[in-house]
Amino acid sequence: MANTHEHSTVHHDHYNTKVDFTFPTSAKTLLLGGVLLGVISLALTYFMFDDELHTRFWTNFLHNSVFFTGIAFISLFIYCAFTTAFAGWHTVMKRIWEAYAQFLIVGLGLMLVMVAGTYFHWHHLYHWADTSVLDPNNENYDYILAGKAGFLNIGWYSIGTIVVLSIWYFFAAKIRSLSLDEDRNGTKDWGHHLTIQKWAAVFLPIAGFTSCAMIWQWIMSIDSHWYSTMFAWYATASWACAAFSLTILTIIYLKSLGYFQNLTDEHFHDLGKYLFAFSIFWTYLWFSQYMLIWYSNNGEETTYFYTRVHMYPVLWYANLAVNFVLPFFVLLRNSTKRKYGTLIFASVMVFIGHWWDYFMMIKPGAFHGAQEHLAHAHGDGHGHHEAAHGHDHAHDVAHSATDHAHDLAHAAGEHGHAVEAGFEAGFTIPMFLEIGTFIGFLSLFLFLALRQLTKASLEPRKDPYYEESLHHHV
Repeated sequence: MANTHEHSTVHHDHYNTKVDFTFPTSAKTLLLGGVLLGVISLALTYFMFDDELHTRFWTNFLHNSVFFTGIAFISLFIYCAFTTAFAGWHTVMKRIWEAYAQFLIVGLGLMLVMVAGTYFHWHHLYHWADTSVLDPNNENYDYILAGKAGFLNIGWYSIGTIVVLSIWYFFAAKIRSLSLDEDRNGTKDWGHHLTIQKWAAVFLPIAGFTSCAMIWQWIMSIDSHWYSTMFAWYATASWACAAFSLTILTIIYLKSLGYFQNLTDEHFHDLGKYLFAFSIFWTYLWFSQYMLIWYSNNGEETTYFYTRVHMYPVLWYANLAVNFVLPFFVLLRNSTKRKYGTLIFASVMVFIGHWWDYFMMIKPGAFHGAQEHLAHAHGDGHGHHEAAHGHDHAHDVAHSATDHAHDLAHAAGEHGHAVEAGFEAGFTIPMFLEIGTFIGFLSLFLFLALRQLTKASLEPRKDPYYEESLHHHV
């Protein structure tokens, strides 16, 4: 009888909680100030602290655009996966992921800037975009990139980015509209939910295939000779860790304002378990990718890791410590996944850690590629000169990772950069301008997400799983 009375009290009280979110003026001011800081940081990077190719600016822009667009994408993916699996526990918080996913339209705009930069050669982040590397009569000819030109080309990059991001946003907007219509015109039956479920089921395989292709284009192709069949999994797992950590922080903030009072420690325990699980999954992919490439010792593959381990040790080891060691020991105990203090600490560190992870994916390859390009432009054409004079494929593929990395370091050194042992602001580790840019993008993401939350009830009370979600127990 006691349990029955307790449940009836919860059932009665949850309809008296705050569900119509009001965006606090103080939060608006703070977030808009953060956006302004990001704009100023990008402007300073472009005009005052950059090379002639503006590599630091473009890498900062790409880094944050892909990171936050990816969080929006994976939030939609998580939402669709739970919906397709007939899960109910997350229903009370699903508005958060719906709001995150709407950032995809902004992500499309951001990546259109990258498309324009690549198409008009405003930067040299992608070596394959240089048409001279495809010309056998040019001293810069690169037979490896010529072999990849069917996929790594400006047309594919441009059309793929526009079409794929448009498709992702279409599904985000469609599912969001169905969810809101359920609140406004639904009758708590299964009609709307089953329609959402059908759209979610269609999105999942599309998302799986297209996200791989875009990760290869946007990030992996920066290290244009390198490839890994596990890289798309790895990068997507990093997005998932960031999304779960940001979800936890957002909900704790909203609870502090009096919202989500029906969201219990059990919900936080589940979110903490997912954050813990995806951190372990990310580590599994990190280890598997590294181990397999290390074991095969193929120079074309190992150059990626050689460069980062030996030239960027702070990035490399801090990445593993923050994204595996820290969440593993902090979130291993059940009790820590129910405590706000440990959840906030772990979520903040993991969120920053996976932003750091994307920094490491992008910065070293872009920096070395740009410096090699500058070295060629200023008269040192040794990098591809041998390939232009007929060295066969087998000899070049067997070229060791050590020699390749030293070639890059020498090419950059000719241009006045001690890449191998020196410190390069904005590339060796994130500096103040990188942090300012990160704050700007994060502020924009949160500002738009919180605005979305004002447009509908925070708790979808006509969702057929709503009651089940309220009485969720582990």
